[in-house]
Amino acid sequence: MIGYLVLENGEILEGERIGNTTIDTACEVVFNTGMAGYLETFTDPSYAGQGIVMTYPLIGNYGVIPEDFESEQVWAKAVFIHELAEFESNFRRKDSLNKFLRDYKIPGLTNINTRKLTRILREAGTMKGYITSSIENMTEIMQKIKSYEIGQVVRKVSTNQPISYGKGNKKQIVLMDYGFKHNIVNSFLKRNVGVTVCPSTMPVERILELNPDGILLSNGPGDPEYCGKEIEIIKKLCKTDLPILGICLGHQLMALAHGFKTARLKYGHRGPNHPVKDLENGKVYITSQNHGYYVVEDSIKPEIAKVSYINLNDNTVEGICYQNKNIVTVQFHPEACPGPQDTNYLFDQFVNQL
Repeated sequence: MIGYLVLENGEILEGERIGNTTIDTACEVVFNTGMAGYLETFTDPSYAGQGIVMTYPLIGNYGVIPEDFESEQVWAKAVFIHELAEFESNFRRKDSLNKFLRDYKIPGLTNINTRKLTRILREAGTMKGYITSSIENMTEIMQKIKSYEIGQVVRKVSTNQPISYGKGNKKQIVLMDYGFKHNIVNSFLKRNVGVTVCPSTMPVERILELNPDGILLSNGPGDPEYCGKEIEIIKKLCKTDLPILGICLGHQLMALAHGFKTARLKYGHRGPNHPVKDLENGKVYITSQNHGYYVVEDSIKPEIAKVSYINLNDNTVEGICYQNKNIVTVQFHPEACPGPQDTNYLFDQFVNQL
């Protein structure tokens, strides 16, 4: 079945529909530069509301492996790939990618020119689009694209009630769930630290009743400035003496809680191959990233915090250390999955502070 991706600038790309072929939907179109890890990408809550363009040309070659999922469902609104693997080859595979997309009701396109599409997004910036089987009524399609907004999506992906892992472990942390990835929890369980995943708007009083040794602010989707209630909770958590580690969206929310500013990137950082530099020791690490916003360096007040990492591709802020506080935040994902494990040591440092 022929399908189309209509972009908000009027460009139309043709492909073959895969996954759920009965759904037409608007989405924010972004690209991911990973060669592997499509399962972790599609199940990452940080992609909620977005259509993902995979720049690597062959996707689906190792099938579907549920143990590699980063959440319980697919949060991407659509998937765009150049070639869907005809056969899957992996001893752990349970299903094909096409069936996986159908089961989770995710529409997609294959045989689409992902190189051309990526170049469009790089030159014009991230834009909205619409996946459909018919382009006869372009006026209606453009109206749907224009009216689409991701909005306040954090509370849609966050848990509704606390969930505990590793209850018997001596050290315990609270993970504020803005759309966390499973491997963040796994990274702490490997270090014998228990984790209680809490709703993004859980009152501070209830958080402290859990008697945590530290707080982790998780990754998540959308514009951080939509998270007013979450930011107010973080302000209160900062008044405690608990060690706090922020990852991705958690990094941005901590910055906003201190009066710093965030801004939108032209086309975002999404993939497991982004170099960052540690400004303290000069070392360069390759990191996994997934974000469309960043903390504006000029807004960071030196008496409050200092930049600890920068992105070597565009010099944007990748990490912040807060003065006279036990608070460290990073824009990248130390838990990776998919991606390199260069910055796993950040979990060790945080556990040592508990």
